[in-house]
Amino acid sequence: MEANTRGTGRLPAAFLTPGSSSFLDFLEAHRPELIPGRQRLPEGVIEAPHGTTIVAAVFDGGVVLAGDRRATMGNVIAQRDMEKVFPADEYSAVGVAGTAGLAIEMVRMFQLELEHYEKIEGAVLSLEGKANRLTAMIRGNLGMAMQGLAVVPMFAGYDVDLGRGRIFTYDVTGGRSEERGFAATGSGSVFARGSMKKLYRDDLTAEQASTMVVQALYDAADDDSATGGPDLARKIFPIVSLITEDGFRRLTEAEVTEIAVSITDQRLTHPNGPQAPLL
Repeated sequence: MEANTRGTGRLPAAFLTPGSSSFLDFLEAHRPELIPGRQRLPEGVIEAPHGTTIVAAVFDGGVVLAGDRRATMGNVIAQRDMEKVFPADEYSAVGVAGTAGLAIEMVRMFQLELEHYEKIEGAVLSLEGKANRLTAMIRGNLGMAMQGLAVVPMFAGYDVDLGRGRIFTYDVTGGRSEERGFAATGSGSVFARGSMKKLYRDDLTAEQASTMVVQALYDAADDDSATGGPDLARKIFPIVSLITEDGFRRLTEAEVTEIAVSITDQRLTHPNGPQAPLL
């Protein structure tokens, strides 16, 4: 008992006093240098790996969030199997495009932020509240974004209050938009969005939505050199995650492989992918 008392006494009193339910605010007050956007940068041009394309789509009963696996550094492929889609909590997920190192730090900080809130308040933030917390974190990284180290995440989740999936996109200043139906961000987003625009329907099942986002990533890789398509030789395929009323679930490697191989086989005869009717 005495040892425990002495151990606790080593902590500053402020660490033991209940305060804000925001873990980010706590760091701001006591260890601001640990916040990714507050780190000091060296002088000169910085070359850092960048993640590329993230896509999402709402389906009947939830939302799917997916990302390619390629990270680039200038015109060089820095990594072929980067993970860009992560669970934020039980009912939400975040996908990251932009500077890889800062993006991963921001995701970890966001996960801690949501966990801290739940422990302090004894309740889970609403999906809208989670999206707002991510806004503040992106805005805090603005200084680095102005130096070329931007992080542009996409946030998606199942809104337990509304009973449906929702998608939120951001710009480097933290500006937030809720997307209808589907969304894409990153270097290949223009091509991925164009692909989904022709394939999306309101009544998609989870399986159909998963196939659609992999199709979109294939189209993005077809026109954007920074986006990686399915790599059959190395068995590297997109990460695809579903969020429903049952919570977050990442598709297994076997499930994604089956979708990706099927799409790749079809592209041998139809290289431009599925065709939408003219009218």
